[in-house]
Amino acid sequence: MAQAQAQARATPRRHGVNIFEEGKPMWRILLVFLVPLMLSNVLQSASQTMASIWIGRLISTQALGAVSAVFPIIFLLFSFVFGVSSGASVLVGQAFGAGDQHKVKRIAGTVLGAALYLGIIVAIVGALGSTTVLGWLRTPPDIIAQSDAYARVIFLTMPVFFVYFVYATILRGTGDSTTPFYALIVSAVLAIVITPLFIVGTFGLPKLGVVSAAVAGLIANTAALAWLLYYLQRRDHPLKFDREMLGDLLVDWKILGGVVRIGVPTGIQVMMVSLAEIAVISFVNHFGSSATAAYGAVNQVVGYVQFPAISIGIAASIFGAQCIGARREDKLGTVIRSAVGLNYVVGGLIIGVCYIFAWAILGWFITDVQTLRIAHELLMITLWSYLLFGNSAVLSGVMRGSGDVRWPTINGIFAIWGVEVPVAFLLMHRIGLDGVWLGYPISYCVVLTLQFCYYEFVWKRKTHERLA
Repeated sequence: MAQAQAQARATPRRHGVNIFEEGKPMWRILLVFLVPLMLSNVLQSASQTMASIWIGRLISTQALGAVSAVFPIIFLLFSFVFGVSSGASVLVGQAFGAGDQHKVKRIAGTVLGAALYLGIIVAIVGALGSTTVLGWLRTPPDIIAQSDAYARVIFLTMPVFFVYFVYATILRGTGDSTTPFYALIVSAVLAIVITPLFIVGTFGLPKLGVVSAAVAGLIANTAALAWLLYYLQRRDHPLKFDREMLGDLLVDWKILGGVVRIGVPTGIQVMMVSLAEIAVISFVNHFGSSATAAYGAVNQVVGYVQFPAISIGIAASIFGAQCIGARREDKLGTVIRSAVGLNYVVGGLIIGVCYIFAWAILGWFITDVQTLRIAHELLMITLWSYLLFGNSAVLSGVMRGSGDVRWPTINGIFAIWGVEVPVAFLLMHRIGLDGVWLGYPISYCVVLTLQFCYYEFVWKRKTHERLA
């Protein structure tokens, strides 16, 4: 054990944080990793936000509703690759903590290859089936044509997006959150600048209407992926794309099997979340296109509220995996306490700002007074509960970092499908649209309770070993 710890400390960490650095409190080390990660989420949300603003203001509220109707479908198709990349980050984190750089690279190549092949399949199936799925969701007739056009283009961008997303996730597994942040700057700036050019038809570009944001996203993600490959090569990063990684794109099935065993439960949970969002938007669609547009605007704001919680959960998972890989379980308690504390401090500040300036923020997306009123009421109901969401994300993240994914996943799925969706459905028929939104805070209370009980009474009492 002493030898493994010494090896872990001796591992070069030029491109990421060193969680075993002596003399620094864990919350500071965590914060150094978190800042680029949270800024990355801010930039990603800003890019989506600006696209919604451009569409809502330069085209129409109906166009914003058309784009909003596609969000749950995209999230569903993205779920599996998110799960696989999460599984990869656990294995990468443990291998990196153990100082096994060769294994880190083999895992990276295998998962990148799998992401590419999956993205191609999703592009084909999604483009062919978008009309049918939008019909199943009872998308309002006045926006279904625009929604279908937007969805088809989005699906065709998936191969590039999946590879780019997985690469960034793997880099974070080594403790490097800065390089993905730089790449996202490229992506976000390009998407924000290019989208209105296609909407208006500036510089002789075609006027693409509602699909402008999707086309701009394809250009931006392609440019960001190209920059990322160039930057890693120039910096001689351990995860640069070279001949060794190219050979691993053929997929090592043993490694992929390990990734899938960890990642599939996470992917299933994300899929269940996205299916729940599909159920929720089908409830919302009953109240007309104004309610659908309000749902889209609220989701944009919630994206900013969620980003510290999601970021801290990711960081807790990666740090936990590295501790286990280095056989330093004595650090796990410090990781959890620091992450939970940061969740309430950072998340609380952001939620407070959103409560104070809610009307002004929602006005960036919506000009229609009735839609603005609906969105404001929904935001008031749900905002506070994302602190509970963040707390549960930390607990489940650390448990997943050890490879323990079954019960955190079961708890999460139960909170969604055993609580959120039924509560939203029942309250919708009793108190209207507000009842749909009440399902969120109620389910977050339940999932935090379940995750804490499993962590406190089961997980803490186990001995956690490195995964093969």
